[in-house]
Amino acid sequence: MNIRPMTALATLCLLALAPHAQTADKPSDPQIAHIAYTAGVIDVENAKLAISKSGNKEVVSFAEDMVRDHEAVNTQALDLVKKLKVTPEDNDTSKALSKAADGERAKLAKLDGASFDKAYVDNEVAYHKQVNGALTTLLIPSASNAELKALLETGLKIFQGHQQHAEHVAATLK
Repeated sequence: MNIRPMTALATLCLLALAPHAQTADKPSDPQIAHIAYTAGVIDVENAKLAISKSGNKEVVSFAEDMVRDHEAVNTQALDLVKKLKVTPEDNDTSKALSKAADGERAKLAKLDGASFDKAYVDNEVAYHKQVNGALTTLLIPSASNAELKALLETGLKIFQGHQQHAEHVAATLK
């Protein structure tokens, strides 16, 4: 199994983010909050699928880490938007992420055994690379609120660790 489906998701995400990156328009804090939250929900849903389908201890352990960490960051994000009295704003990027992730999850759901494990972990490597890139180049620089920016920076550190962990797990599956 190759990572072409995830590459398509990454390309779609880049296309969704490109209008913001190429113009003076940058996402607002409510849009950034929604994008970040959506990305976390996507990873939790993928991880729950992996927990239910995989028989590989290392893959399941990794997926459990993804659920724990992404749910914790999303809880912090929800607490912050409540504190700031900000309503996250749905936007084209969030919608594109969700649509692409639904398609990828449907493809993963059809796989079993080692082919599922490899596709899931390859997906996680590519997804974390994409999210980390978006955090670094667009979301963090565009955030106006210092607390939101700090939460995104903390999330980036965690998600960079996730990418490294996913790369390690991927190397064991080859």
